[in-house]
Amino acid sequence: MEYILSILVFFPAFAAVIGFMVDKDSIRTYGITVTAIEFLLACYLWATFDTNYAGMQFSEFIPIISQYGISYNLGIDGISLFLVIMTTFMTMIALIGLTEKRDLKNLIISVLFLEMTMVGVFVALDAIIFYLFWELSLVPMLYIVGAWGGKLRIYASVKFFLFTFTGSLVMLVGMLYMGYVYFQTTGTWSFSIMDWNMMMLPVDMQLWLFAAFFLGFAIKVPMVPFHTWLPYAHGQAPTIGSVILAAVLLKMGTYGFVRFSLPLFPDASVILMIPMAILAIIAIVYTALVAYAQEDIKQVVAYSSVSHMGVIILGIFALNVEGIGGSIFLMISHGIVSGALFMLVGVIYDRRNTKMMSEFGGLAKPMPMFATIFGIMLMASVGLPLTIGFVGEFLSLLGFFAVSPVLTIIAGTTIILGAVYMLVLYKKTFFGPVTKTVNEKLQDVKGRELAALVPLVMIVIYLGVYPKPVLDPVDKSVKQLVQVMYLKSVTPEAKEKIAMVNTIGETK
Repeated sequence: MEYILSILVFFPAFAAVIGFMVDKDSIRTYGITVTAIEFLLACYLWATFDTNYAGMQFSEFIPIISQYGISYNLGIDGISLFLVIMTTFMTMIALIGLTEKRDLKNLIISVLFLEMTMVGVFVALDAIIFYLFWELSLVPMLYIVGAWGGKLRIYASVKFFLFTFTGSLVMLVGMLYMGYVYFQTTGTWSFSIMDWNMMMLPVDMQLWLFAAFFLGFAIKVPMVPFHTWLPYAHGQAPTIGSVILAAVLLKMGTYGFVRFSLPLFPDASVILMIPMAILAIIAIVYTALVAYAQEDIKQVVAYSSVSHMGVIILGIFALNVEGIGGSIFLMISHGIVSGALFMLVGVIYDRRNTKMMSEFGGLAKPMPMFATIFGIMLMASVGLPLTIGFVGEFLSLLGFFAVSPVLTIIAGTTIILGAVYMLVLYKKTFFGPVTKTVNEKLQDVKGRELAALVPLVMIVIYLGVYPKPVLDPVDKSVKQLVQVMYLKSVTPEAKEKIAMVNTIGETK
C-alpha cells in the first residue's frame, strides 16, 4: 500500500469520529476492533519492511508551506518500526483489558485519538509535523487523567500538561532556529530531519540547541529532576491511562534523543555523554530508593518506570551500536513489561478498590494465576535472563562499558535495587497467610483479563529467548545512525571518541 503510514496515522482518528455514532453498548467491541485492525496494519508494515536496508522506507512527501520548507513527510526505519508496532499492540491490549465502566464511550474515543498522535510522532520526518503530533498527544492524555482519574486527577493532569508543554515550547524554539540555520547555510528553508542530518554545526551552537531539545525530551522521559509530574500522573490516572503512558508516551522522549539529539548534535552528545550518564545513574538509584519506600503498589511500579528509563538513557549516550540498539530494545521491553504491571495493578484495584500493600498478603492462594503472571512480569522487570527485560539492559550496559567501566559497574550494581523493591513488593502482596478475610474469596484473572495478559507473557518469554527478529533491523539502522554521527562530528576529539566506542560495532 502506497500510503500505509498515512493510513496507520489517521485511521484511529477517523474511527474515533465514527465512534461518536456508535451505540454505547457496542463501543468496547468497536474500539477493540479498530485497534486490532491498526495492529494488523502495523504487522503488514513489518512483513513488507526490507530488513536489509538501513534507511527510511514507506516514505511519503507532500509540500505544505513550500516557501518555509514545511512538508508532510513520513517514513520509518528499523529504529521507529518496532515502536510503531508496540504502540498499536499495547493500545489494543489496553482496550482488551479495559475495566473502566464510567463514560466508556468518550474514554475509548480519547484513546483512539491518542493512538493517532503517538503513531504520528514515530513516523514524522518533518520537525514541525513531529511537533504537532507531539503536542497533540497531550490533549487526549490530559482528558483521560482529568476525567477518569482519582481524587487528585485535576492537579495531576494540570501538572502533567504544564511540565510537558513548557519543555515542548523550548524544544519548538530550537526547531525553529534549526530551520533558520539551514536557511542561512543553504539559502532555502527546510524542517526535514533528513536535510538537517546533512548539516555540520559549530560546537557552541550544538550545545545550545542540544539544551533546547534536551528540555523537551528530558521532561517527557522523564529524567531526574524533571520527573515529579510522573508519579502524580500514574497515581491518579485510570489503569488504561497508566498503561499507555508507561508503554508509549515516555518512549517518545527517548526516541527524540535518538532521532534528533544524536545525529544533529554529535559533538555536543560526545561532550555531554558523561553528564547524561550521571543523570541517568542518579535516576536509577534515587527512584529505586523512593520506590522501595512506597506502600502503594502502583507508585512502586511508577517509580520503577523512571528508574528503568534511566538505563535507556545510559544506553543511548553510550553512542555506540550496542548501547543505542540495546536502549531501543529496552524501550520496547519496558513498554511491554511496565504496561503489563500497571494492568495487573488495575486487576486487584478493581476487586478491592485499593492499591496499598498493607491491604493484601497471601494473594497467591486465592489468585494463583494472577500471582504467576505478576511473578513473570516482575522477573522481566528486574532483568532476569531469558526474559525480555534482560536483553535490553545487558546491551545498554555493555555499550556504556566501552565508555566508562566504572560508571557501568555502578549502574549495574544499582539495578540490583530494582530486584530488592520488586521482590519485597511481591513478598508482602502474595506470600504468607491471607491477612484480610475479604481477600480469601477474590476472583482470579479470567476472560478478558487473560486475553490481555497472556499475549504479553508470551512476548516477554519469546523475545527474551530469541530477540533476533527485533535486534537485526534495529542494528542496521543504528549502525547508519552512528556513521552519520561520525561523519558529522566537527572536532577530531568527537570523531575519535565515537570511533573508539564503536570498535565492536565496526564503525570506520
